[in-house]
Amino acid sequence: MASTDIAHPGVACVARALPEYYASQDELIGALRALWATAHFNVDRLEELHRSVQVGGRHLALPLDRYPELTTFAARNDAWTVAALDLGERAVRDALAAAGVGPAEVDHIFFVTVTGLATPSIDARLVNRLGLRPDVKRTPIFGLGCVAGAAGLARASDYLRAYPSQTAVLLSVELCSLTLQRDDVSVANVIASGLFGDGAAAAVLRGADAPAAGPAVAATRSVFYPNTERIMGWDFVDAGFKVVLSPKVPELVTANIRADVDGFLAAHGLDRSRVKHWVAHTGGPKVLQAFERALELPDAALRRSWASLRGVGNLSSASVLFVLSELLESGEARPGDVGLLMAMGPGFCAELVLLRW
Repeated sequence: MASTDIAHPGVACVARALPEYYASQDELIGALRALWATAHFNVDRLEELHRSVQVGGRHLALPLDRYPELTTFAARNDAWTVAALDLGERAVRDALAAAGVGPAEVDHIFFVTVTGLATPSIDARLVNRLGLRPDVKRTPIFGLGCVAGAAGLARASDYLRAYPSQTAVLLSVELCSLTLQRDDVSVANVIASGLFGDGAAAAVLRGADAPAAGPAVAATRSVFYPNTERIMGWDFVDAGFKVVLSPKVPELVTANIRADVDGFLAAHGLDRSRVKHWVAHTGGPKVLQAFERALELPDAALRRSWASLRGVGNLSSASVLFVLSELLESGEARPGDVGLLMAMGPGFCAELVLLRW
C-alpha cells in the first residue's frame, strides 16, 4: 500500500501565545549594557553581537524592570513556573477552541520545555485549570531544547498511530529570558541574550479515525549526530542554566541536513522538488542561511521563519510551532501539497516531520 493511501494522524490546529510584556532590541541592549558595563566586558561588542542575530525585539515573561530583583536561580525558576502556567493555559485553551475540541476530549498531553523545572510538571498543574479528564495521559519531556517542537509533534503522532480514535495535545512553553546568567559575559551567553525570546505554542492532533482540518503527519525521522554533545545545551551551575552554544552549529547543519532530508524524502518516494512548504526552526540567521544553501531552497521558502526570527526571536522548542501555525493560518496550503517541518537541537540532533495536505 502506498504511503498516500494510509490514514495518518493529523494536525487540527496550532495556537501561539506570547507574554504581554515586550521590549525592543534597543531596550534590551540598553538594559544589558547597564548590567555588564562593570564586568570588564566591551559593551560595544554586546551591541554588535545583538545586531548580528537580526532580532527586532522580544516578548518577556516579566516587565523588564522586574529582572534585576531575580538574583537567584530559585527566584527565576519560581517566576518561570507562574508564567509558564498562565501562558501554557492560554495556548492550550486557544488551540482547543480553534480545533473545536473540548478539554474532556483530550486523551494525552505532551509537554516540552528546556527553560525551567517543575515537579509536578506544568502539564500536571494544568489538568485542573483546563478541566482535563482524571485519566488523561501525560508525557512531560525536558532537555530536547530547540528540536522539541518537531520532536513533540513526532511523538504525539507516534502515539496516535497506536490509538487512532484519540486526541493529543502538544504544549511547548519556553521562557528563555528567565535563564539569563547575569555574571556570564562569554560570547555564547551574550549571543543567547540577544537571540532567545519567550513564548508558548500548543498543537491539537487527532488520530486517523477523527480527521483533522490540517495536514496529516505522514512520517517522521530522528537523526542523532555522534560525539556532538557539547555543541548545544546547558551546564547546570549554582546560578542555574549556563548556556552551551557552539559556533559550529551552522557547520553541522551545512554538513548534514541535505543528506538527511534527501534520505528521508526518498524513503517516501519524494524529493525536494515535491516539497511545497518548508517549516524550519528559527535557529538564527546563520542556521537559516545554512538550511537555504544546503537544501538549495528558493528565496522565499523560509520567509515565515525569517519573519518569526525578526519579530519575536528564537523561542526554542516553540519556534517551529509558531512557523507552522502561521502557515496554517495563511490558508496557503492546498490538498495534495507536501510540507517538511525540521528542527535541530541539543544532542546534537535533528527531527524531520513530513506533512501532507
